Amino acid sequence: MEKKPVKNENAKFTLRVDPVLLAKFKYVAEYNARSANRELEMLMRNRVKQFETQKGKIEL
Repeated sequence: MEKKPVKNENAKFTLRVDPVLLAKFKYVAEYNARSANRELEMLMRNRVKQFETQKGKIEL
């Protein structure tokens, strides 16, 4: 059987957050010329990078 190529799709993630915090976060994202989604992704990447620098690479 032939293997089909894997699509590079982003995972979906639901977050429950206080509406005021979300509004402020969107403000910060817009200030940085990003969508709220892209701003959150960047924060997550930076945090994982920081963690891996301190604790070592995460192997999945």
